[in-house]
Amino acid sequence: MGRYEHSTTVRTDPQALFDYVAQVGNLPAYMNAMTAAEPAGEGRVFVSAEVEGQRREGEAWFEVDRDRRSMRWGSPGPNDYSGELSVTDAGPESAGLRVVLNTERADGPGIRAGLETTLANVKRLIEGSGTETT
Repeated sequence: MGRYEHSTTVRTDPQALFDYVAQVGNLPAYMNAMTAAEPAGEGRVFVSAEVEGQRREGEAWFEVDRDRRSMRWGSPGPNDYSGELSVTDAGPESAGLRVVLNTERADGPGIRAGLETTLANVKRLIEGSGTETT
């Protein structure tokens, strides 16, 4: 299984950042391929995405741990796909943001680019700038 990770620092309050990223309705704003996300019952989310030029829809599991400021998600299928996004304190008015993706999919460079874009989108939306690899 491939494991991919990327992180950045965002100039904002860590709890406010977590509150934003953990809202299901905000997922399409920062996850590039995602076009829609809606709660689908306890621990589930229904998502739509454009992946490699094709529209894909389905249900995934989705867990939010507010005490640890982390959220996890995944979906069954041939790629054995799951991920985690976490927020930590990184100093005065700064938050560490880390995303980890686990998948059987073999597209390492594309997956890494997707993670970088996801964190750059969050950073841009929250503080109005890009991302730096940390």
